[in-house]
Amino acid sequence: MTEHDSHALRDLALRTAREAGDLILRLRDEGVVVAGTKSSEIDIVTRADQAAEALVRERLLDARPDDGMVGEEGDHLGGTSGVVWIVDPIDGTVNYLYGLPHFAVSIAAEVDGEVVAGVVVAPALALEYVATLGGGATCNGRPIQPRPTVPLGERLVGTGFSYEQPARAREATYISRLLPRVRDLRRLGSCALDLCAVASGTLDAYVEEGPHIWDHAAAGLVVLEAGGILQVARSPGDKRLLICAPEDGFAEFRAAVVDAGFVGGEGPDGPRESRE
Repeated sequence: MTEHDSHALRDLALRTAREAGDLILRLRDEGVVVAGTKSSEIDIVTRADQAAEALVRERLLDARPDDGMVGEEGDHLGGTSGVVWIVDPIDGTVNYLYGLPHFAVSIAAEVDGEVVAGVVVAPALALEYVATLGGGATCNGRPIQPRPTVPLGERLVGTGFSYEQPARAREATYISRLLPRVRDLRRLGSCALDLCAVASGTLDAYVEEGPHIWDHAAAGLVVLEAGGILQVARSPGDKRLLICAPEDGFAEFRAAVVDAGFVGGEGPDGPRESRE
């Protein structure tokens, strides 16, 4: 086992995500406590987010003390090994607050700028998505792949909305243009799980303005290894824009997204251009 063995990184991530998932379920049963807000008054962080990120940090860095870590709840730790862990302790915090099951722990291992292992664990749904670079993607241990591509008008598309009001106004305009061209839209509340849904065939495509690197680092590898494309572009509001679809249907879906106004003038950017 080498220092940067992707399978070892995957296994550590999965053990840690399972433990964090058990923790957040236990804390939810004890009563969700809102600890503060982030981008707006409706963009919340709970005590469980903070506790789960602390647990993840402890487990990962106890096992690999020379690694770095980037976490949604504030952990930005440098390292010397070349490995950086990208962590969202609860992707779908508002769902978690309301008792909805669509939330997940997301952990990705990045080696010298490339994600080589990723896990997305949804404890309330009993779903575990796992991928290693070049090693395929699974859900609960079984290989997954996207749904066969259908005409654009028959595609079920996932999306999400910002918690910042000016961005919401823009996004409503984009969505109003895209909705008549597809079967329907779903706003399920977790970027990571929506991407995994494309990877496993329960959504046909996904587009969202505003996710952060921790929202999609692990799930993006799941998409890639399952046979899909995740493109990171910029929106007209200069926010990160995610466009995701199976390989053979990606170009047509991206063209519809562009026509709807989602994409700004700079074209696609790499996923590491910003940690925002």
